Amino acid sequence: MTALERKRAATILDVAAAAGVSKSVVSLVLRGTGYVSAAKRTAVEHAVLELGYRPNAAARALGESRSRTVGVVLNDMRNPWFVSAVEGLNSTLNERGLQMLMGDFRLDSRSGESLLKKLLEMNIEALVLVGTMPESPGLTAAALQVPTIALGAPTGPGANVTVVTNDDDAGARLAVAHLIALGHRRIAHVGAPATAVGVARRRGYEAEMRAAGLAEFIRTVPGDLSEEGGHRAALELLSGGDRPTAVFAVNDMAALGVLSAAEECGLAVPADLSVAGYDNTPLARLRRISLTSVDTASFAAGQRAAELLIARLEPGSTMPPDELLVPTLEVRGSTAAPHA
Repeated sequence: MTALERKRAATILDVAAAAGVSKSVVSLVLRGTGYVSAAKRTAVEHAVLELGYRPNAAARALGESRSRTVGVVLNDMRNPWFVSAVEGLNSTLNERGLQMLMGDFRLDSRSGESLLKKLLEMNIEALVLVGTMPESPGLTAAALQVPTIALGAPTGPGANVTVVTNDDDAGARLAVAHLIALGHRRIAHVGAPATAVGVARRRGYEAEMRAAGLAEFIRTVPGDLSEEGGHRAALELLSGGDRPTAVFAVNDMAALGVLSAAEECGLAVPADLSVAGYDNTPLARLRRISLTSVDTASFAAGQRAAELLIARLEPGSTMPPDELLVPTLEVRGSTAAPHA
């Protein structure tokens, strides 16, 4: 395409020509429907990025078609970290006159496809994906059509998505280092192996244990990101012999399950068992729970995601680089030195 041609908005025919496919193939890729070979799909995605194609670019050029809305899709609205992150996101978007249209990917019976389709039909100007989303052609297609930020996930659905997330590896090491400094050696981990954050936090747990010469005490019991998953895993840990003196849970919800299991087993926290969580949710800050937890600054993360998105909406802007946020540790009453 010549320099003169690049000055006008790219059309679907331009994308088809650049990718060496038909217009119908481009349409299938952008809708995330129908069968398209991996090679053709990749060629279309590269052409869209190279040309800066936006399906509704012509309508936007009319000047009055701006919706001033941002689509926000959560992996699970029940997650307290997501709620706080969305509050931060909304506060900054509202300051710039942008409104959110929000939905829960988990509740869409068609794996989020119908939710994404509806958001795009409502002419959203951008998209924020909160949490780790399942692989979906619809997500990849949506990210090609509007500027997209992945918040609280290690990766996004495509190379054109900016990621704003927490350094889970470093956060896990902070929690484990704290327990080791208190004098604990038998430190177990209640994990969530089916999730990306679970994999990263387990990696940090194991790395810190090895760095302290405690590799022989590494023990992970699989759970999930829920209280029930944490409770189930903790019962397995605490009901056998040679129980741990401390548990690092993959998140605060799982840590609540560990606390319940400890009570059922007749163990006092922190006298008999220290427990540390992750995410520093409002639940962790309740006086009755007083959970030591890794703080990922979810509200601030949401604000930062909004700032990057607003900058990307500016004419002539380029895709901002990924941002890895540095966590801190909030020490509370659920951790203490082990009995001598």
